[in-house]
Amino acid sequence: MGKSIIRILRFYDNLFLTANIIFEMSNKKPEAKYRTSMLIDDNEIDNFINQKMIEGCGFAENVYVHSSARSALEFLKNLEKTGNSGINMIPEVIFLDINMPIMDGFQFLEEFKKFREPIRKRAKIAILTTSMNPTDRFKSLRNEFVISFINKPLSKDTLDKL
Repeated sequence: MGKSIIRILRFYDNLFLTANIIFEMSNKKPEAKYRTSMLIDDNEIDNFINQKMIEGCGFAENVYVHSSARSALEFLKNLEKTGNSGINMIPEVIFLDINMPIMDGFQFLEEFKKFREPIRKRAKIAILTTSMNPTDRFKSLRNEFVISFINKPLSKDTLDKL
């Protein structure tokens, strides 16, 4: 029970930080670290909060948001069909939740391997999850496309380190 309360407090602390960052930067848009990023999470509230953090911190100019792994894969497949004309639309960082219905994050990673080199080379994946399971962490970080394992929610410090 104590860990749950701490998590909730951290969540609201980050939410407050996000609101402050957005308010402070509303008049000036920082130069983005990346052109595009993508959020893949079945939780719409988490997506909203994380999208605002990414935008507010100037992490990426564009944020694609998908509430399912299948939807994100379809988006990437369509980009792949465009060839070089869609290369700038390929997300440079994909924030991927592990625990999702129908297709989880690990299944997404298996499908991601099937893309051609331009997508596999450009897009790096950061696992963004509530999972505290050491097996999930180990399995994620063993994947060649995963650059980081992050516990929700995103923070400015976490984004700065990516």
